[in-house]
Formats: sequence, structure tokens, C-alpha cells
Amino acid sequence: MSWGNVTPAAIAALAIELAPAVAFGLGSEPITRAVQRWSIASRAAFPALYVLPYVLVSASQHIFRWQWFALYAGLPVLVAWLLGQAAAADAEQRGNWRDAIILLLLGLAVDLRWFDSAWPNGLRALNELLLVDIGLYGFLAIRGLSETGFDFHLRWSDWKSGFRELVFFTPMVLILGLALGFIHPHANLPPVGAAALRWVGIFCFTAVPEELFFRAWVQNLLERRVGRRSALLIASVLFGLSHFNKRSAHFNWRYVLLATIAGIFYGRAWREGRRVPASAITHASVDWIWGLWF
Repeated sequence: MSWGNVTPAAIAALAIELAPAVAFGLGSEPITRAVQRWSIASRAAFPALYVLPYVLVSASQHIFRWQWFALYAGLPVLVAWLLGQAAAADAEQRGNWRDAIILLLLGLAVDLRWFDSAWPNGLRALNELLLVDIGLYGFLAIRGLSETGFDFHLRWSDWKSGFRELVFFTPMVLILGLALGFIHPHANLPPVGAAALRWVGIFCFTAVPEELFFRAWVQNLLERRVGRRSALLIASVLFGLSHFNKRSAHFNWRYVLLATIAGIFYGRAWREGRRVPASAITHASVDWIWGLWF
């Protein structure tokens, strides 16, 4: 976020958006059971409240537009309704065309920045967090998707799996990244506290959302259709392709290649215990090392 736009309204919007993610991360099963007791209409209509962060920020910045209000009120309802239909049609959770549509919609909205213009400069990350909330409500509370591993109660096994895959991946990415001219080493010795906070920030706001999407949702559903190995490969390729427009105005094939390889190791970390924290530890550590020294 840009500090110039960090207003009380923006802070309130961030708090509102963090609340559902934290709640699901600390206790998704009780939330899902509670939501499932509601009427079908209530379950579908409730996420329209996710429009509130947009209203707070846009009104305070004098950029409120009714078309964006309609989108942020209507999209969560549409997602909840479609995933409710998917739950009814696919009780075995082998994957349904509605799942694919929602994943495609959410993924492209983030990757192609479809909704960024609704937000002030420096606050567009609020859009991505809001889309995470919409997906969490839909896939966990409505769809009841199992074995996602979205759980903030970190275990020793998460650290073990996460750092093991980091150790396996690091030599490969260093050799290939240097050979391709993608990474460039530089000396840097930040204060320990600042470095630790940076890792936590990457873990919470980059690694966890991306691992939730590509591992807990995409890879998880693919496994039920095509098996573990194919699901790992497909999810990793999709993860790589999501980086095609990062750090470049054109198709960044080097980034796509390295991100695809990284996705294999992130996916391995996730699938060992089916835990988002495990793959997020690998992911955050890779990004942290890259940002500090490359």
C-alpha cells in the first residue's frame, strides 16, 4: 500500500477484509457448519456485504461508482450461488464446471487487474484480498471443499516440509536463474527485525493467497480428476503462466519458466500434508531471499 493513501477508511477496509480470512484460517469447520444451517437464500445473499470495503475506500476518496458497487455486491453472490449449485451437483467433490468458471474468473481478475481501476493508487491490494475473501466463503463455507489445508495453526510438519522443499529448490533456481540472466546477486545486510517483518509480510499477503488459490483450490480439485502427478504439473504450469506479465511489458518467459519450476516444489510441500502453511513457507522464503539478495 502507498502510505499517502493509508487513511482511516483504508485501515478500516483492511481490517474488514482481514477478518474473514483470519476467521477461516483459525476455524473454517465451525464457520462452514454455521453457514450450512442458514437458508439457501441467506447463504447466497450474505456475501453481498463484502461490498463494504469498496464503499468505505471509494467514498472517502471521492471515487465511488455505482457500477463498481454493483460488481462488488453482485460478484460474491454469484460465486456463492454457483458454488452452491456445484455442491449439490458434485457431492463427491471431484470437480465441477462451476468450480472451473469461478477459479478462472478469480484468477484472471487478479492476473489481468480487471478491477484495479476501482481503487485508488496504492490501495489496489485491497481488491486482491477482497477476492480472496469471496473465494474463501464460496469454496469453504458454501462448497465445503475438503482437504484444502487453509489453517493458521502452524505445525512443526509445516516448517519441516516447507524448508525441505526450499533446500531442494534453491540450488536449481540459483543455477538456472543466473544462467538465464533473470537474477542478479547483490550484497545486502538488512536489520534482523526488518528482515523478519518482511518475511512475515510476504507470507501473509503474497504466499498464503497464492498458495490458497493454486494449491488448496486448483491442485486439490485437479487431483480428484487427473491424479497427483498430473495435478501437480498442471497447477505448476498455471502458476508459472500467472507470472507472464510480471516485471515486464511483454511475455516474460524466464519468469514463467522459473515460477513453473517453483510451483512444483510449492505443490510438493502442500500435498505432503495438504497444508497451505507448508507451501506458503517455501513460497515466502523464496520470495524473501530473492528480494533481499537478488
